[in-house]
Amino acid sequence: MASSRQDYIAPWWTYWLHNFPHLNFNFQAVDDTFKPEDASYQQSLVLLACVSALGLGLSLLVLSAYLTCLCCCRREEDEEVKKPDTCCVTWAAVITGLVICSAVGVGFYGNSETNDGVYQLTYSIYNANHTLGGIGSLVGNSLGSIQVGLKEHLERLDEIFSPRGDYTQTLRFMQQMADNIIQQLTAMPDTRKVQVDLAAIADQTAFIEYYRWLAFLLLLILDLVICLLACLGLAKQSRWLFAVIMVCGVLTLIMSWASLGVGTATAVGTSDFCVSPDKFIVNQTKDSLSEDIVHYYLYCSQSLPNPFQQSLTIFQRSLTTMQIQVQGLLRFSLPVFPTAEKDLLGIQRLLNSSEFNLHQLTASLDCRSLHKDYLEALLGVCYDGVEGLLYLCLFSLLAACAFCALLCAVPRAWTLYAIRDRDYDNMDEDDPFNPSRRISAYNPNRAQVHSFCSYSSGMGSQTSLHPPLQATSSTPEYMNQSMLYERNPRYENVPLIGSGSPPPSYSPSMRTTYLSMTDAQIRHFGTDFQV
Repeated sequence: MASSRQDYIAPWWTYWLHNFPHLNFNFQAVDDTFKPEDASYQQSLVLLACVSALGLGLSLLVLSAYLTCLCCCRREEDEEVKKPDTCCVTWAAVITGLVICSAVGVGFYGNSETNDGVYQLTYSIYNANHTLGGIGSLVGNSLGSIQVGLKEHLERLDEIFSPRGDYTQTLRFMQQMADNIIQQLTAMPDTRKVQVDLAAIADQTAFIEYYRWLAFLLLLILDLVICLLACLGLAKQSRWLFAVIMVCGVLTLIMSWASLGVGTATAVGTSDFCVSPDKFIVNQTKDSLSEDIVHYYLYCSQSLPNPFQQSLTIFQRSLTTMQIQVQGLLRFSLPVFPTAEKDLLGIQRLLNSSEFNLHQLTASLDCRSLHKDYLEALLGVCYDGVEGLLYLCLFSLLAACAFCALLCAVPRAWTLYAIRDRDYDNMDEDDPFNPSRRISAYNPNRAQVHSFCSYSSGMGSQTSLHPPLQATSSTPEYMNQSMLYERNPRYENVPLIGSGSPPPSYSPSMRTTYLSMTDAQIRHFGTDFQV
């Protein structure tokens, strides 16, 4: 029966997920048929979700080992070693940010696709529920009007036509037709139980989907916020931002792995249903509906007969026969029994109303309406829904890996900035490489301050010294602009001889430079530079 289906073909990714191993807690293979009420099947899905817990534990272990090595194994803090580390940290942060942004984009798409698929599923279920409710209402109204209204009219007419045996015989024949209709309507399946089940499934699915969508939306926004904080922390070099990133990053890492586990288990379970949905529905409805009725609506094939056709035909023929009998009584009995007109017209109106209900019931019982809702539900959950779950799993995996790398890069950046700050704090105030001294040397308000070389000469007094030259600098204009705005000049590009201060220590090359000074420079700077 399932091989004859041509209007629904499960997508390839559902078969791929369906082939995932299904193992119980004893690591024994279980049946991969979708049976959510079976304990072994539930254990297989829980075990799949626990695989992400293993990934979380491994990530935390690697992160802990890295932080331990970072704290215990300090590298040498010379300049040649620090530059590659800073570059690596910067590039790691940039790549991690790009991966997180890409993962967030994938997550937004997957969240939207999953929500669209579940919405189509619930919409189709509500439509099918409305159709079943209409069938139950038509059957109940027709059955009530014939059992109550027709019976009252026939009882009064039986009293009126009691003198005429032929008329009472016609009334008994109409009662037999009414009994046939009641029998056929009573044999109709009770759709109220199925209607209640569908309504409960749709409400519960919509409730869960709303909070799932909201949770993933908040997780996506949190990932973006942490990514922005990481960029801001690297730019501002703020330690409190690094602390916030570490705390939020660990929480996001845990939530990413958790969402991966839940998404994987949900995707596998949904794929198990999508591979053979007809089998599951037949098993679920075997207590309330016959297999012929279920197959008729699941496949809606021309080769399958309508299981309600015989009942509807008997209903139609009984109504037609009763209408003919009523018309005959209206023509021949009213001249003799004029008081019977009211009841005969009441029966005629009741039969017309029942015939109208019959046409609506015939259209509602046709398989095309419910089969269309069934196909739309399958397409929604198995195509858009499962595809969206796969994208969400990809987002969770990328986010988990990216945040693990980010949590490794942030402490390293923190260490490098701490080393740099400590080196600056340990500088001598007279060191020309000290940022505060270098910036003050180019402060216009201190242009008239004499260099310490002018006051450090041991020959003569201050009055015998040459008047100080106007504060000029051989530094190009663009370097002064950079130092004023960035307050972090590139000290290796500033000439030392023209700055008015020698370096704190001499290297052989620097000693040669100062020994090669001209006489004019010696007269200007004094004898302090003579070695």
